[in-house]
Amino acid sequence: MPWDVAPLVSRETELSRLADVLDGLAGPGHGPAVVDVTGTAGIGKTRLVAEFCARARDKGMTVLRGRATEYERHLPYQPFADALADLDAETGIPSPFAEVHTMDRFALQRAAAAFLARIAHTGNGLVVALDDVHWADPASLELLDHLVRHPPRRAPVVIVVARRERQTAPRLVASLTRGVEAGTVLRLELGPLDRDACLAALAPGRPAGLAAELYAASEGNPLYFLALLQAGRPAGLSSLLLDELTPLTHDQRRTIQAVAVLGDHAAPALVAAVTGRPEHELDADFHELAVRDLARPGTDGRWTLRHPVLRSLVHDTTDPRLRTRMHHLAAVELARIGAPVDERAHHVERALTGWDPHAVTVLTEAARQAAATAPASSAHWLGVALAHLPEQPVHSVLRRDLMLRRAEALGACGGLRESRDLLHEVISLSPPGTDDGARTLAVTLCAVMERHLGRYTEAVALLRRELARGADLSPSETVRLGLELGSSAPHASSYPDVRDDVARTLELARSLGDEVAEAGALAVTALGEAYEGNPTAAAEATDRAAALIDSLTDQDLAGLCEPLARLSWAEAFLERYPDAERHAERGLGIARRGGLLYVMPHLLLCRSHLHVMTLRLGSALELAEEAETIARGIGSDELLAFVLASKALALIPALPPGDGGALAVAEEAVSRAGTGTGWWASIAWCLLGFAALHAGDPVRARAAVLRAGGEDLSGLQPSMRPLFTEVLVSAAVATGDHAEARRWAERAHKEAERLGLVAQRASALRSLAHVPLAEGDLAAAAELFEQAAEEAARGRGGLWEAQTLLMGTPLTAAAGRPARARAMWERAVRLSGEADAHLLTGLAEAIRPAVFVESETGAAVDAGRGAEAGPPSPEGAAVGLAALSAREREVAALVAKGLTSPAIAERLFLSPRTVETHLARIYRKTGVTSRAALAALQTRDELREGGA
Repeated sequence: MPWDVAPLVSRETELSRLADVLDGLAGPGHGPAVVDVTGTAGIGKTRLVAEFCARARDKGMTVLRGRATEYERHLPYQPFADALADLDAETGIPSPFAEVHTMDRFALQRAAAAFLARIAHTGNGLVVALDDVHWADPASLELLDHLVRHPPRRAPVVIVVARRERQTAPRLVASLTRGVEAGTVLRLELGPLDRDACLAALAPGRPAGLAAELYAASEGNPLYFLALLQAGRPAGLSSLLLDELTPLTHDQRRTIQAVAVLGDHAAPALVAAVTGRPEHELDADFHELAVRDLARPGTDGRWTLRHPVLRSLVHDTTDPRLRTRMHHLAAVELARIGAPVDERAHHVERALTGWDPHAVTVLTEAARQAAATAPASSAHWLGVALAHLPEQPVHSVLRRDLMLRRAEALGACGGLRESRDLLHEVISLSPPGTDDGARTLAVTLCAVMERHLGRYTEAVALLRRELARGADLSPSETVRLGLELGSSAPHASSYPDVRDDVARTLELARSLGDEVAEAGALAVTALGEAYEGNPTAAAEATDRAAALIDSLTDQDLAGLCEPLARLSWAEAFLERYPDAERHAERGLGIARRGGLLYVMPHLLLCRSHLHVMTLRLGSALELAEEAETIARGIGSDELLAFVLASKALALIPALPPGDGGALAVAEEAVSRAGTGTGWWASIAWCLLGFAALHAGDPVRARAAVLRAGGEDLSGLQPSMRPLFTEVLVSAAVATGDHAEARRWAERAHKEAERLGLVAQRASALRSLAHVPLAEGDLAAAAELFEQAAEEAARGRGGLWEAQTLLMGTPLTAAAGRPARARAMWERAVRLSGEADAHLLTGLAEAIRPAVFVESETGAAVDAGRGAEAGPPSPEGAAVGLAALSAREREVAALVAKGLTSPAIAERLFLSPRTVETHLARIYRKTGVTSRAALAALQTRDELREGGA
């Protein structure tokens, strides 16, 4: 009985869960988007996936099946190409993989997700089943990681992966595990077959004693058990499979060896070329192999062996000299028929036994084509070429160039340390005084790698040592090194420490008439001064940089578009939002076309930041998620910390009250930042403070901001220090420390006045408003909030205006100005509703009674304190708490006693996740957005009941 058509045994539970997945596709976005099938070789993963695909076809769904293969792990996107091989002709929708060499890999990932969604919408849904994913190439793994984290939106698509757990890349395992925890991935771990069911279904009529012995030997593995049944005796799997090959003739053995070498490309014509026999003579061999169920024909006429275990055994037991010759003949034939260079490179690599200039040409061309979309494959092929390059002076220039290219590819695919080490070798091979610029390029690129590794001190030391060569450097090399120093040094210490170096670089670039380098130096100056909170100097440098950059063409900036990233961030800090977006958008277009991956996250995050400030939250999240994909691909923890912090900033106003999503992202950001103290790490900790405050944990919020800035706040970004200090003010108010709130508020106001930036001044006014509010002076607090809202409106940002209006509106109502309060509330609702700012719309609904029920003056006070959006009155609180279930009342009571979620979970015998789910429901029903407000609700309700 063939292993893959045997009846499914003891998999009823898995089949039921898979049926639920198919049924869930009919709902509005419900159910997992990915099914993760894991288990050992031969346990039945492929068989289960085949059954799932058959049921999907019965429902009229489109089903695409592909698989990765053991010996083709460096062919980019091989399992996806396999799955989509025949789809173009059927649908007329061109596959993005047909244009794989014309875009960067992250654009390809987005295009692939959109492509799958389009296919799904042409029919009744789509299943993409990928087998043996543990053997997938790095580019495919990266694409899978993207699809797991960002499945095709609003499309009935299910991606099924079958893999062996121990052999799967850790990054994909981590991504799938996160999906399991989030509910977007269904994991099915296949174990041994049930003994009685296995014997009844697969060994009917066999002697019971022998069948039981064979089951024990197989350990419940169906592939092994069926092989043992066929042999009728206990033995090892390899020996059983080898026994199947024994009856083959010499020619049949050569044919099956050729199929094992060629893998999924075993077309009869190619098998003929590899075996040296006419194609018509192979028909009898293929017939015999099919009869013995050793090989099987595909729909495209190509042949495959029946199981990867069999292919591995045949390939590895083939005489090494014969195997090498077969790979060589395959490469020759593929070149003759014009096959893609990556297919040829695979066989060229396996045929190489020494130096072969033609082979190296094929490998380097494959590496060039893969550089943008599959840099790991590019790095691999360049490594193969280098390994066979003779250690002779005549090849020294080629060796150095290949090493530089490999270092760039390694850096692009996340191999930062390996890239850095390789660049050290290039530097040692390029003595000072060489006039081709290779040493300077290697030093600059090495500093970039050190910078992304968070090794800023090493990057600066490397650059300063090189700059100290003085006369050995050309002026253009000095400028190049100086520009990178301006990028690295502020992370190691601060911008003032490198201000003079940047000024010298600027003057040298100007003297050379190098406008691109001059623009780069001006952009470094603009960003440095803007970050340090020197608005006058920053504005001057920004104006000069913008004027020069606007005069340059995209071609001028193609090799150095980082100035656009720095300029756009400088303009964002100066609150020049339209100019910042214009420059960031232009820079992003240049970076996409040039494949400048290091720059893209900074440009994407700048645009995301601008969209948050201007209340375009949907697009802000999309931009942040694209930056996240790139940062994870690059492999820099510090960069990822900055990306996740920015994503958390977008999530805070986008998510409804009580949703812990922003806090979870901010927590990952600080974990990625580690012990860092630089700009990106500081931002990550500050955003954790914001998220913790919104999650109702003021103590943690205070600790996070002080971790970022120190007790004197010197570690906080000077140009945004008032805004970050507002977290400390709010935390102090929430914990009842009014003296600390006053101290931080006065500090924020002083710094905001010095900066003169609208958003920072509005923040400082909000901080000041908490002081009279804590003292019971509602009129003074309302006045300050109104001033803050007017100041925020001047910046035309939207976010801070809406939030400030909602914080001040209840106080304005309580101060006896109901008409003004209603106008403020209506404007805030309009701003928030148009942006899908669910936090703000939730806050607006919570304070509505305080604004529109003028008699409940005390309610307005409660709603305004700390902007916690607490309910407007004891009566309102009673209504909110009355709507809670018995379990939710229990949770609320324990929150009021100060218990954490884990402590509540332990007390009530629940999981922490379940507790958080109850809290989210409580927040929605009561209208509060924090633990502190919920505790106040509970206390007031208990007091009211006691008084009654």
